[in-house]
Amino acid sequence: MNRMFKRLLILFASVVVSFIACSQQGTICNPVNLSYRFCLDTPSRREAADPTMVAYKGGYYLFASKSGGYFHSTDLINWDLITTNDLPLEDYAPAAVVLNDTLYFMASHGAPLTIYKTANPKSGKWQIANASFPIGMTDPDLLVDDDGRLFFYYGCSNFNPIYGVELDKKTLNPIGKPVELFNSKKEVFGWERKGDYNNEGENPWIEGSWMTKYNGSYYLQYSGPGTQYKSYCDGVYVSDKPLGPFQLANHNPASYKPEGFIAGAGHSSTFQDKYGNYWHISTMTISVKHMFERRLGLFPAFFDKDGQMYVYTGFGDFPYKVPTKKVAGPGELFPKWMLLSYNKPVQVSSELAGHPKSFATDEEIRTFWSAKTGNKGEWITIDLQKENIINAVQINYAENETKLLGRSPEIYYQYLLEYSADNRNWKTLTDKTQNKTDLPHDYIELKKAVKARYVRLTNYRVPDGTFALAGLRIFGNAGGKVPAVVANLHAVRSKNDHAVVKLNWTKSSGAIGYNIRYGVAKDKLYHTYQVLGAESLTIGSLNSLQKYYFTIDAFNESGVTKGKNVITVN
Repeated sequence: MNRMFKRLLILFASVVVSFIACSQQGTICNPVNLSYRFCLDTPSRREAADPTMVAYKGGYYLFASKSGGYFHSTDLINWDLITTNDLPLEDYAPAAVVLNDTLYFMASHGAPLTIYKTANPKSGKWQIANASFPIGMTDPDLLVDDDGRLFFYYGCSNFNPIYGVELDKKTLNPIGKPVELFNSKKEVFGWERKGDYNNEGENPWIEGSWMTKYNGSYYLQYSGPGTQYKSYCDGVYVSDKPLGPFQLANHNPASYKPEGFIAGAGHSSTFQDKYGNYWHISTMTISVKHMFERRLGLFPAFFDKDGQMYVYTGFGDFPYKVPTKKVAGPGELFPKWMLLSYNKPVQVSSELAGHPKSFATDEEIRTFWSAKTGNKGEWITIDLQKENIINAVQINYAENETKLLGRSPEIYYQYLLEYSADNRNWKTLTDKTQNKTDLPHDYIELKKAVKARYVRLTNYRVPDGTFALAGLRIFGNAGGKVPAVVANLHAVRSKNDHAVVKLNWTKSSGAIGYNIRYGVAKDKLYHTYQVLGAESLTIGSLNSLQKYYFTIDAFNESGVTKGKNVITVN
């Protein structure tokens, strides 16, 4: 082997090793890092919602409302967009199902409706499977049962119920008449009440059905009270038959994320990954520019030993691991990277009136900092106030003053992300000054953690408008003491409305936030309600007819301290 060939071999090996190292991202952070499309109408805004995810031929296919295409992934981390003219991609709430090794698709529309099929969704080529489906409806869902029978669920109304009907597998037309399955009981179920905090009286929108079969039982999920609310969630009913009768599950809502950097966990689909783990992909809300300004969140889902379904949303917009094996519970997915950037001091190149620099670190996606321009050289620096171990950064752009509509190859961001110990000498964290990929919620997992006090983001290009951030979020560990155990947790249920409970507690030394965990049994505290910098909370989403149990965890930049006492609220 000559010397030149050896050198080429060594160079090739080093490139391969480098490529593998760059491909080893193992965590994600909500909202999912997708190229969310700008809507086709004004105001200029991005949207994706009402997601359907299916596993098919070794990959995952994600269909969402108004996305101008659908997404494909092999690992739930990296996504590519597939475009096609064969599908009605401007119809809301698409549904997909695998039947006899073929992928079928339909979306919300009036009758007659078309159902499509393909054996190669990566190609973007689809054929018509049924050109005249007779039921005009919104929010379809399809289930192929273990015996091969096909069932159809639908409904989206503040008046009408959720319906179900069996379909003929060959014609894809209904067999018999649709059955009314259930409707809202907002006077009893607090999570069905409208408003960010479930405190409004109008009828909710009961919609977004999704059926999952597990161990012989049928779990019919549905969403409410409305997509624009932080309280947007998924309830679940259970039956031993695909068309019922259904009974409300003990744990409800099954999917619920009412606070955090981005809130909402409604109108979802539940699927299994290639290792057998269940996942729940949901609609999350911004709803500032428009009611339908929305994003997607991916959460792990579980069935406990008693068959109770729950979706884990605790630390639901912090980084968590995407497993490469079957996991037993959510604890295996949390890398223990804490939020380092909350309310930290910020310096900026400029500031637009009404959008101060503090909004970049306030942990609220509905507010944003904006520079005065979108020019190259605008910058923001966060002072973590002491050196911390940094593992990941999430850059959440805000589309301020944009006029963009639809998709374009010119829609992308370019930036330089740096770190420093002294605010004078800087090293590169990530150089995306030549980037051409549109990732408005860019998430950077560092290959190797760094130690730093300062993080600086410098703009090189925005596709339109100003350089604006809804959140520059830094994750890692401060290396200090975890908070003290929370003392004196009290809960008082409203005498006039048992769906409402008021809680308060004594501030924990060293805490920046709290996770209130609660449920209908001491060993089933599946709900998580996160608050930052508060010592009281009102929850209005309870089942009026159930007893509840509460505990509270404290967290800071160094870790989590679990609650020791569980209190009962009759």
